[in-house]
Amino acid sequence: MEVLRCISCKKEVYDDFVKFKCPKCGHEIIRCLECRARGTVWVCPNCGFEGP
Repeated sequence: MEVLRCISCKKEVYDDFVKFKCPKCGHEIIRCLECRARGTVWVCPNCGFEGP
């Protein structure tokens, strides 16, 4: 089973996360609800796009 991690804080996530595609390249991004609520910055590992 693949371990899913928040792209911002690197915490393992189970059912408390959101998954979406990078708006620039389409790479799958996973964020925990805490980082999303705080507006923690994330950077796409594929293209370097930075999002809130």
